[in-house]
Amino acid sequence: MPLIGSLKTLLLRGLLAGLIAGLLAATVGYFVGEPQVDAAIAIEEAAAAPAEHGHEAAEPEGHSHGDEEALVSRSGQKAGQFLALGLAGMAFGALLAAALNVARRFTELPGPRLSLLAAGFAWAAIVAVPFFKYPANPPAVGDPETINSRTWLWVAAVVLGLLAVAASVAAYRALAGQLDTLRLIAAVAAFVLVTTVGYILLPGVNEVAEDFPATLLWRFRVASLAETTTLWVSLGLAFAALTEFASRSTAVPEKAATAG
Repeated sequence: MPLIGSLKTLLLRGLLAGLIAGLLAATVGYFVGEPQVDAAIAIEEAAAAPAEHGHEAAEPEGHSHGDEEALVSRSGQKAGQFLALGLAGMAFGALLAAALNVARRFTELPGPRLSLLAAGFAWAAIVAVPFFKYPANPPAVGDPETINSRTWLWVAAVVLGLLAVAASVAAYRALAGQLDTLRLIAAVAAFVLVTTVGYILLPGVNEVAEDFPATLLWRFRVASLAETTTLWVSLGLAFAALTEFASRSTAVPEKAATAG
């Protein structure tokens, strides 16, 4: 059955699915990602300790800055990610619902399948394409003075991902009436071509120090990818499940009315 329901219904469904997905992603982040963040922070603090001791020794006797405390403790940050990702998941869920509201006008795909397909496209554009060009780095990595430029490069990579997905869909639709295998090959080829050209044009960024532990860097990046992937996979599955449940709930009264 094609995706049915008003835009308001889809938005509410997206908010609920997004909340579920955000909390699941935060759980993955808490148990998989946070240990890597703690290890990176320990390295950063160990590297900064000698410089701080030298600065204190150079100050006049009796003058001290005292211990600087973070505005939010690490335990607060760990707990806060559940709120942050819950809200982020709801925002993404609302965006997914709005996109599905438009997409259902151009396809007869069943609602659950369309939901999963849209979530997969969103993951490819927002997560996969930017990640493999500009992978996430732990707190101890990166020059603070380049954070703005790195942020804009990441935004450019997201735009590249959206263009790659759009090219993939356009190629698939352009071969309507052809063999499904041929259409899929064309869609994948269009996605890879646009992504490859974009990767070549976008400048590279490498601010990882040579002495930073490669194993920790790899684990942090895998954890980051696992967290974002959990968000989108859970969002697609939750939205699809809620859509199928709503479709069956609607079909039961219709069957009863027909039988009567």
